[in-house]
Amino acid sequence: MTGALSHLRVLDLSRVLAGPWATQNLADLGADVIKVERPGTGDDTRSWGPPWVEPGDGSAVRDSTYYAAANRGKRSVTVDFGTEDGQKIIRELARSSDILVENYKVGDLARRGLDYATLSKENPRLVYCSITGYGQTGPKADRPGYDIVFQAIGGMMSITGERDDLPGGGPQKVGVAIADVITGMYATIAILAAVNHREVSGTGQYIDISLIDSIIALGGNQVTGYFATGQAPGRYGNAHASLVPYQSFGTADGEFVVAAGNDGQFVRLCDAIGHPEFGADPRWSTASGRITNRDSLVPELARVFRQQPTAVWIGLLERAGLPCGEVKDYAQVFTDPHVVDRQVRVDIPRADGGTAATIASPLRLQGTPVDYPQAPPVLGEHTDAVLSEFLDAEQLAELRGRGVI
Repeated sequence: MTGALSHLRVLDLSRVLAGPWATQNLADLGADVIKVERPGTGDDTRSWGPPWVEPGDGSAVRDSTYYAAANRGKRSVTVDFGTEDGQKIIRELARSSDILVENYKVGDLARRGLDYATLSKENPRLVYCSITGYGQTGPKADRPGYDIVFQAIGGMMSITGERDDLPGGGPQKVGVAIADVITGMYATIAILAAVNHREVSGTGQYIDISLIDSIIALGGNQVTGYFATGQAPGRYGNAHASLVPYQSFGTADGEFVVAAGNDGQFVRLCDAIGHPEFGADPRWSTASGRITNRDSLVPELARVFRQQPTAVWIGLLERAGLPCGEVKDYAQVFTDPHVVDRQVRVDIPRADGGTAATIASPLRLQGTPVDYPQAPPVLGEHTDAVLSEFLDAEQLAELRGRGVI
């Protein structure tokens, strides 16, 4: 056993991002993840480039970096389970799997006899996780949708972006597919909970995870604030609804952020920047006062911060023990000495001789550390190795000849 989940096999029937994100978490933790893809084309995101992961053998077949971001550690098997023979293969794989993850439209797999009700009869211990846009129930359950749709209808865009009365104001999506990613994370948690419960009950269960539920849940304190007041929260740009200052400021040569989370920190901030009178001002000396009088305080701070370079302010504030940091792009992030020391970038050799650069898992277990033995797989890289567990060479050749695998 080399990983915390190395005793588990996962049948991954998902594609694009939410499902693959969840199964990559499981793979990082050591699970044997068998990613089932369409023969010839594979996961939709393989073609979502540029940018590309360049093959090392000069092949014209390239995978996108988008695909590589969510599929390391898995074994790729190509099966057309729109065919009867393909469905038989999936059922056989499900018999020997602990977990199945899928993100097809509601009812699609049931029509093929690959739903939980059918597969659990032959494998009662199966933990079966369905990931959809709107969930398995409700009037919109049969609708398709992508991340941006759920950021819009789930409220995220209403609290992201600059205020309407300021330049650039208006709703914005988050810069990453946050609805997909958070759904994948919630799916991971639910799967591990179901596997743990199986150790007690002896049986698996069905899990219904949706993007709409997940993105709304991510609203957290913004949503509970609405529940308490009846007032829908608005956009604050890089500022914070309940803390001031907690935002970005322009400097003489760039931008940085500072976060004063309590009255004591605010006083230290004012002292550090050479304006103790700000901390003593009765308009701003309390958290509530800074919130209601942000329109007078923030311009004063902005005026001061424009007078010196970023490094000067960060040096002063760090010495005062205040949370702050330069606004960086990813080129700067991965040259940061702390990030380099934490080994956040992981380069994994691919079967075609190329290398996939990926982001290290933040799940840092000391007893069963995350490992990266398998790069994001080439399409169908492991078809024969996996299916030869129950099919001989002649059967594999026959199925391949008919395009089933």
